[in-house]
Amino acid sequence: MKLYNHIAPGLSKLEWEMVQHIPAGGNWKNIPEYIPSQRLVQIRKNGGRTTYYGRLEWDKPAYTITTHFNRLGNSSNLHPEQQRMISIREGARLQSFPDNYIFWGTKTSQYKQIGNAVPPLLARAIAENLAIHLENKTFIDLFAGAGGMSAGFGMENFELLGALEIEKNYFETFKKNHLETNQDFLITDDITKNEVKNKIKSIANTQKVGLIIGGPPCQGFSYAGWRNPEDTRNQLFKDFFEIVRDVRPEFFVMENVTGILTIRNGQVVKEIAEVFSEIGYYVNIPLKLNAENYGVPQKRRRIFIIGSLKNIKIKAPQILFSENEQNLPKPITVRQAIYGLPPLQTGEGIFEIETNYVATSAYEKLMMNEIDFQEFYCLVKSENQSQNKIFIPSNPSLFPNLA
Repeated sequence: MKLYNHIAPGLSKLEWEMVQHIPAGGNWKNIPEYIPSQRLVQIRKNGGRTTYYGRLEWDKPAYTITTHFNRLGNSSNLHPEQQRMISIREGARLQSFPDNYIFWGTKTSQYKQIGNAVPPLLARAIAENLAIHLENKTFIDLFAGAGGMSAGFGMENFELLGALEIEKNYFETFKKNHLETNQDFLITDDITKNEVKNKIKSIANTQKVGLIIGGPPCQGFSYAGWRNPEDTRNQLFKDFFEIVRDVRPEFFVMENVTGILTIRNGQVVKEIAEVFSEIGYYVNIPLKLNAENYGVPQKRRRIFIIGSLKNIKIKAPQILFSENEQNLPKPITVRQAIYGLPPLQTGEGIFEIETNYVATSAYEKLMMNEIDFQEFYCLVKSENQSQNKIFIPSNPSLFPNLA
């Protein structure tokens, strides 16, 4: 079988000296002070996150995969036991992109595509939650990036009608992974252009649109400047809003970082809800979701704002994995996510390789498309139940302490 994007970034001579001293679960604190580094001097002096210069642990989820997971000092991006950074494919696995989702463009762009994405399995949970309320399981993806949200909705058999993204490298990946969609409506352009918005809106002339999804920047949102054409802080949100207003999907889903909840003491989220309510949408309380609760082998938090034309209250998707709930499987670990992938040396790997590796976990089977999500979850639950099973001897007299 073919494996794509399994490429490990290189390390400088100084970085190579550092990584020899960092154990699994370790970080900058394990690097000896005699190794010269001005950044480490500053971190030791002022303190720093325990994820800096970190190495992943096999039996825990990864930390958040960022847009620079090729950089040693950025976070915990070292392979648990091999002396190298995680590969592009391993980063994609930890974000829950299946192996047949191929990333294109420069390596720098691929790191950004993966780090900026909504984990597909997190989006899948949202899609499953909304499916029972929809008449049309069709959607348009705005600010689509490399396609994490679309991939997740596709797992629940939603049909992609069109998508828009301004970054060409990101959208090259998107388009090549959605060849079944009408390519005329996969648009690489600027959403602020009227002709671009009108082309996206024209999809609704022939197709019923169930959902519009996307992650417009909202950090600069200002209700006071909402009707002021000279206030550019709202521009990209306005474009998202205008397409929702004119297409009138049954639902819209907006994704954002958790920080949006605290901007101006939560006023931004309230004002966004007011804007959509003015055009007839009921806006739910924002959902704050933890990716590891939904099968993603990574600690990542995201906010989802969901609105509907009907007054439908949407609760958070049912938690499927938990560190604390005994009746649920524990979150997927780094071991379950990447253990079976072929070993690499620092700076090694090519875009496409032939390999005969075999899945070592239910999660790897899911990533290799050997099973679907429901089969995956049944396997994981079964494993969890067998691990938690209490031993009851068939002949208690042989085990008097248990009788």
